[in-house]
Amino acid sequence: MTRRTFLASSSAAAAAAQTPRRRPPNFIVIYTDDQGIGDMGCYGARDLKTPNMDRLAARGVRFASWYTNSPVCSPSRCALMTGQYPARHGIMNFLPARATHDVPGLKPGAVTLPGELRKLGYRTAAVGKWHLGSEPASRPLQQGFDEHFGFYSGWNDYYSHRYYNMSRTAPEHIFRDLWRKGEEVFEDPAYSTELFTREAKAFIKRQKKDQPFFLYLAHGAPHYPMIAPKKYMDRVPASLGIDRRLHAAMLVAVDDGIGEILDLLQRRGLDRDTVIFFQSDNGSTSENRSNSHGRPYRGGSNAPFRGYKGGLFEGGIRMPALMSWPGVIPAGAVVDAPGQTMDVMPTFLAWASATAMPPALDGVNAAGVIAQRGPSPHIDLFWEYQGQLAIRRGNWKLMLGPKLGLNENAVAPRWLSNLKEDPAEQRNWMEQAPGDLVAALEKRLRKWAGQLKLG
Repeated sequence: MTRRTFLASSSAAAAAAQTPRRRPPNFIVIYTDDQGIGDMGCYGARDLKTPNMDRLAARGVRFASWYTNSPVCSPSRCALMTGQYPARHGIMNFLPARATHDVPGLKPGAVTLPGELRKLGYRTAAVGKWHLGSEPASRPLQQGFDEHFGFYSGWNDYYSHRYYNMSRTAPEHIFRDLWRKGEEVFEDPAYSTELFTREAKAFIKRQKKDQPFFLYLAHGAPHYPMIAPKKYMDRVPASLGIDRRLHAAMLVAVDDGIGEILDLLQRRGLDRDTVIFFQSDNGSTSENRSNSHGRPYRGGSNAPFRGYKGGLFEGGIRMPALMSWPGVIPAGAVVDAPGQTMDVMPTFLAWASATAMPPALDGVNAAGVIAQRGPSPHIDLFWEYQGQLAIRRGNWKLMLGPKLGLNENAVAPRWLSNLKEDPAEQRNWMEQAPGDLVAALEKRLRKWAGQLKLG
């Protein structure tokens, strides 16, 4: 990314931000876990209904080429919080969980989105899954949030709120993990998705109308353990296979919660003062730990793309993503230009009227693209995960050692995708590559990897 390109994007953002309003907007980020792009009605799903996600898309933009920075959870969330490649923070894989709650993650002094917004007068809250470190210095209250309610690990049980490693039974691998402002809390059995919606709504209700806020609502669903109450299962066709039916029912609960938040904002007269961004952390998984049958999980859908969580094919990294800001962001629009999770931080800070961006951001201000005022400010997009490397430039995407998902073998040493002609990446276009395209992409990719000390 050249400096010139970044400044051009910033100018477009500044123009978009001049829309008259009483104060800087509120920001709500809603993150889901292991939800594929084929798990939402507005992206073409026909076997499940997501009316409130679709409602969010209708009142804002739907991204057709929005990417996570990593095909697994912790690095994806790191990019959201910091506006940087997660490797810069040493968070390159999902973080472990320990009963001692001493797992290092985000480091002290990290520049974060909530921290920067708090400097601008925002009240900040994190609700739900954190997974960016459980040692005290890495926790939400030390990383820019005023309030926190949720869990530190990669998942926990939806009713008991315990974490358990499903491959181990020792006591140190089974422990409670639910916290409020750094103190362990105990709830009667309550479905986590409903619990997190309750807490998100309570935070919104506590805010004064002239007080801007940032709410990060990170649902655990539809990540395993696959659990859904009967009232949600009854709203999903019984004809679906058990994996798909559970996955869909868990998303029904998330979708209901989104509807409750949209209705609350409208009742309080905040809907036109609030930017809402929705994204899944990575594509749907194929892990057999998601069910009890020892077979690949097939509950989520990354259709029409190939691959799963943990892989750099499009199914692992191209996300369902939506953004709305009534009166500023065009309603019902589709953004084709590519973007990445790390772009959220500079975009939000521009809309919050920050006078300067933090140094060393890798993300770019995407406000101009979102407002339909120009092409993507990205020249190249990059990924790395567990020995896999990838670069996208225009419609071409080169992958080195790509895998289809977690615990899979590499599909090929090199794979070139033509995302215009073959978006599902069924064919390796290495032999049809024009000129020195592959050599140029690989040189650029390896230079990027070297700069991040990825080998």
